[in-house]
Amino acid sequence: MLVLAGAALLAAAPTVAEPIPDQEPEPRSTTVAVHTLEPFVMRTGNGDLTGFSIELWNDIAKRLGWSTEYVDVGSVGGQLSAVASGQADVAIGGISLTADRERTFDFSHPTLDAGLQIIVPVHDTRPSIPGLGGYLDLLLSRTMLIWLSAAIVVSVVPAHIYWLIERRSPEPVIARAYLPGIFQAFGWGIGSLVGKNATTATRTVTQALAILWGFAGIVFISFYSANLSASLTVAKLDAKIAGPADLYDKSVATVGGTTAAEYLRDMGIDATLTDTIEESYHLLREEGYDAVVFDAPTLRYYVAHRGEGVAVMAGPVFHDEDQGFVMGLDSPLRKPVNQMLFQMREDGTYNLIKKKWFGDDIATTAADPN
Repeated sequence: MLVLAGAALLAAAPTVAEPIPDQEPEPRSTTVAVHTLEPFVMRTGNGDLTGFSIELWNDIAKRLGWSTEYVDVGSVGGQLSAVASGQADVAIGGISLTADRERTFDFSHPTLDAGLQIIVPVHDTRPSIPGLGGYLDLLLSRTMLIWLSAAIVVSVVPAHIYWLIERRSPEPVIARAYLPGIFQAFGWGIGSLVGKNATTATRTVTQALAILWGFAGIVFISFYSANLSASLTVAKLDAKIAGPADLYDKSVATVGGTTAAEYLRDMGIDATLTDTIEESYHLLREEGYDAVVFDAPTLRYYVAHRGEGVAVMAGPVFHDEDQGFVMGLDSPLRKPVNQMLFQMREDGTYNLIKKKWFGDDIATTAADPN
């Protein structure tokens, strides 16, 4: 009986579950909203899509066994609307992950640590060379007149000493009469300042005076030259834009509906809002705008590849922000996409793709999702 009861208990006891092997992700078709934006989403000559975000997503989709249909919606606003309405499963490209957008969407782990930056026309970074009128304005400026007056005044006393002593020499090198003798002595004083005398002292006292005045002249000319150089530098250089604080009262362009536009509005900086970054570039190149503000990776890529001789970066990255993929709230794509992003970071694929599009020296680097 005991044996039978034990057998019955064993039969009734729950069995230990066998470990379930990792399941392959189910194949699915995904619709991805994009808009062309260098270097994230670009079209090749035959119309195919390429770019940092495209390569990143294609590798993720390949690992998951997903097929992808890309839908070009023209702008970041269009991408967000497509995801919100269900027209697209995910939006990829240079999309900033913000607290405001987080209320409506789910995000992947950051794919790039970015921020905003400024580009300015090349001519704004070059010194402007003033014409004859500019040099006359500088020469007749209050600062220069003060220094020239000082040079004349400090030459009057030595000139009189020189004339009073040298006129008594048996064979004077200057006229004994006050005029023109004092002018000759004055010329000697000025010559001492610049290191070149038209007359030579013949008496011991005036020779000693010439030595002392020569040393004084060295100091005077040094101060005068330094002041002149500083004044020329200020006169020659145009006002620079080195950060957001320099954008007030400047003509600034950016793309509407972006974090750059929101930042400028919050700062109280008037900006022309364009539909695309290409239109902002046009305003900088052709319409004489002072600056374009936008995502740092996009501006750096433009300057390096198409903006040589046209625009340069101005100042460091500011308003740091992450970029990534955008999905609908509670999207089933989020977890597998994030898992693949982790995997690509671990096996080095992410770094290879990033290096291809941004190189080694670009300031923007991948954000650590830990």
